[in-house]
Amino acid sequence: MATTSAQPRGRILGIGGIFFTSPNKESLEKWYRDHLGIDSKPNEGAQLKWRSHENPQKEHVTVWSIFPNTTKHLSASHSSFMINYIVDDMDAFLDKLRAEGVQIDPNREDYDYGRFAWIYDPDGNKIELWQPL
Repeated sequence: MATTSAQPRGRILGIGGIFFTSPNKESLEKWYRDHLGIDSKPNEGAQLKWRSHENPQKEHVTVWSIFPNTTKHLSASHSSFMINYIVDDMDAFLDKLRAEGVQIDPNREDYDYGRFAWIYDPDGNKIELWQPL
């Protein structure tokens, strides 16, 4: 789904990452590597690269990562997983969600690879939003 001038800003463009926890992180990473070919690197996870039909010259990445059960990255949620969605315009998207009454985490993080924010669905699952730079 490419952004065009006719489409409003503040949309989900794709899945940026899938994160989940395990009491046996290293063992589970080995199982996924050995059986499914997903090679997870320390502090990076696996980087699954892809291209869209609308913009095939631009490479995207979906991160797949297992965290230890002790992680605080998913905290405030009682779920053992979190999906990260790529957004085209973080501010516009959060403004839209705020107007719709969606629970928005006040924390924000900015890195050299993008901006992050978090929201919660009605079941309390934490959802990560990522606007790549």
